[in-house]
Amino acid sequence: MIWLRSALFNVSFFSWTATMIIGMLALMPLPRRFMQCAVRLWGQGIRFLLRTLIGLDYEVRGLQYMPTGAAIIASKHQSAWDTTIFHGLLPDPNYVMKKELSRIPFWGWYVRKAGSISIDRDGGGSALKEMIRHAKAALAAGRQVVVFPQGTRTAPGQHRRYLPGVYAIYAAGNAPAVPVAVNSGLFWGRHRFVKRPGTITIEFLEPIPPGLGKEAFMTLLESRVEPATDRLVAEARARFPTLPQA
Repeated sequence: MIWLRSALFNVSFFSWTATMIIGMLALMPLPRRFMQCAVRLWGQGIRFLLRTLIGLDYEVRGLQYMPTGAAIIASKHQSAWDTTIFHGLLPDPNYVMKKELSRIPFWGWYVRKAGSISIDRDGGGSALKEMIRHAKAALAAGRQVVVFPQGTRTAPGQHRRYLPGVYAIYAAGNAPAVPVAVNSGLFWGRHRFVKRPGTITIEFLEPIPPGLGKEAFMTLLESRVEPATDRLVAEARARFPTLPQA
């Protein structure tokens, strides 16, 4: 049954995405906020399909730490689900993403229009400076810059090195950094056909104020995100015994 439900979701996901891609073309000449609303609607549709076809919902913890103004969202990244959720939770998020994604026809145009910040990971110092410039502009406008400090999706239980780009944005942006933990990879794994029922938990953690040095910031960020993520993963496995165990 889980395979059938996953197949139905995948077909519905691509159909919904194709429909949105066609409709969003008309928004290109309009102000950025219209594209942000469309991206938010796309994510809402995906979460509706997950809830109705898979039985996968989500819960949010740490609501008191969710920013309403300028902030750096430094989030654990386990699943494609993570790329859809912040538009549903924050007033004006802008994702930092690898430049290859911005080159995808249509979809790349739309995420750039919505304000996403691309980085060429092979571009060296000039690419880093360009990313920082765009991130500073977003923060100065009171928006939220969403960055995945490990640079890629990391399966539950795996620990990758935190990349220095998150500190570069933090040091230049003069805004708090909000660590975020999540256990989404248990339910929607990387390159996994099967999506599993249950409840994804995303947790906003105590913000890190501006002004810390690089070593202190990176150590504090990792020490907040990693244990919290491990805790959420353990809780989900205990709550939903059918999930893959470590």
